[in-house]
Formats: sequence, structure tokens, C-alpha cells
Amino acid sequence: MSDRPEAQPEILTDTDQHRVTRFDFEPGAETGWHVHGFDYVIVALSECRMKLEMPDGTANDVTLPPGRTYHRPTGIEHNVINAGTQPMAFVEIEYRTPLDFDRLEGA
Repeated sequence: MSDRPEAQPEILTDTDQHRVTRFDFEPGAETGWHVHGFDYVIVALSECRMKLEMPDGTANDVTLPPGRTYHRPTGIEHNVINAGTQPMAFVEIEYRTPLDFDRLEGA
């Protein structure tokens, strides 16, 4: 259990095909450890200075400006932390049917 505050999720839509969730993080807030059960895309609503803690003990620092995206496949395990000094927010879109990541790379 962490002493960090928790990120605040809000499910915006949830259908048979996809789930869309907004996450709001105060500085230092985290999602907590989780495994993604679906392919997903995030869209940064604000500048997102994220520390992504990985199961092997490593951590990746990632900064996304507003409007930028990244996508990952099913099975990713991590803890996402707001490593910045300002609140951050992103929208996560989970696809309940597999994505064609090769096609997304060209988008």
C-alpha cells in the first residue's frame, strides 16, 4: 500500500465495444498497480509528466503534451504516477476487441 493519493477515475462511457475513462491526478497521485485487460489508448488532456513504474522495478519517465496519445496492448502491468508539480488529466479508451497496432502506427 502506498502513501500517495489516488488518481480519480470517472467512467464516461462503457459499452460492449469499449470503455472510456477520464483520470485526474493531483501532483504525486497514482493509479496503483494494475494490469490492462484490453488494448488501450490514452489522450492527454493536460501536460502529463508521468512516472511509469514497471514490475521489474524500473521506472520510465514520460511526458505527453496536451492532445498527444500513446497506445499499448492487453497485458501491460504498471503503476502510473503524476511526477509533475501540476494536476494532470488524460482519457483512456479501452477496446474490448483487439486493435491492429501496425495500422495505428501509421495514423
